[in-house]
Amino acid sequence: MMDTHTASRKDDHLRINLENEVKSALTNGFEAYRFLHQALPEIDLEEVDTSLTLFGKRLRAPLLISSMTGGTQKAAHFNQLLARAAQEFGLAMGVGSQRAAIEDPSLEDTFRIARQEAPDALLFANLGAVQLNMRYGISECQRAVDMLAADALILHLNPLQEALQPEGDTKFRGLLRRIEEICTKLHVPVISKEVGWGIGVTAAQQLLDAGVAAIDVAGAGGTSWSQVEMYRQRDPQRAQMILHFQDWGIPTAQCLVEIKQKFPNACLFASGGLQNGIDMAKSLALGATLGGIAGPLLRAANEGYDQLSKLISLILEELRICMFATGKKTLTEFDKSVIAQVQ
Repeated sequence: MMDTHTASRKDDHLRINLENEVKSALTNGFEAYRFLHQALPEIDLEEVDTSLTLFGKRLRAPLLISSMTGGTQKAAHFNQLLARAAQEFGLAMGVGSQRAAIEDPSLEDTFRIARQEAPDALLFANLGAVQLNMRYGISECQRAVDMLAADALILHLNPLQEALQPEGDTKFRGLLRRIEEICTKLHVPVISKEVGWGIGVTAAQQLLDAGVAAIDVAGAGGTSWSQVEMYRQRDPQRAQMILHFQDWGIPTAQCLVEIKQKFPNACLFASGGLQNGIDMAKSLALGATLGGIAGPLLRAANEGYDQLSKLISLILEELRICMFATGKKTLTEFDKSVIAQVQ
């Protein structure tokens, strides 16, 4: 049975992100780190290689176009532009929650457009993990994957957002067991992702033990979905209450460093407040496999494909310059040895 509010909620989210200031009161934490400049790099800039292989796909750069939108006709336009960029630049891309299209198959094309525009890209399907406690199971997860011939499935975690939404689903008890079941049965890798408040070490251990192939820490420092939900409220007292959560969460850099220290072999993605190529470069040096950017790319796409393409080019150029100026030719070499915490 279709939830008639799901698609309109997605339109609200898209509009609010484009029209309002919805940034977390926290920073992403990367300002606490500085690269160790190498005055004699002994390499040429043109030698820098940002390519990598992930989940069997070769990427030309470790930039993840983070999950943003889908499920409405307006959102289809953005998925088309973002996927076109993923194809052009050889990037990974995640779509927004596909719940609306699971409930209303007429919206599937708003997601299918991603694979049509990006036949060679590494694409991630996406569903809210809490839906596994409602009525979703392996069938719905497989439908989400099939919808865009995805290479992996994101199960996103958003307990705070669900608690703040008037229509939120807050039954999280026993969810870990259901995530483990999907990891066991689904034929593509499963990625766990927060939506902007971070994943700590305890949750990371639970998720890794359950069998997830990667964790997107999606920490605080970027879009605050409590702020987004605040703008959806009609009750001014409740809106004021939601405002109190503006500084909630674990900064992205903290999530990344703490999880990597405890689980050095874990595959981690870093999203949450990354604004540019230097932020992305810092996340990679601290152990991330991909650096995810959402808000800046969405706003650029809103101005047209040329602006989106230009921004991505600059982000990737910044990464290459960071690698060059620290004397590292490949991402494998570009590790914690190139960065230091500011004392």
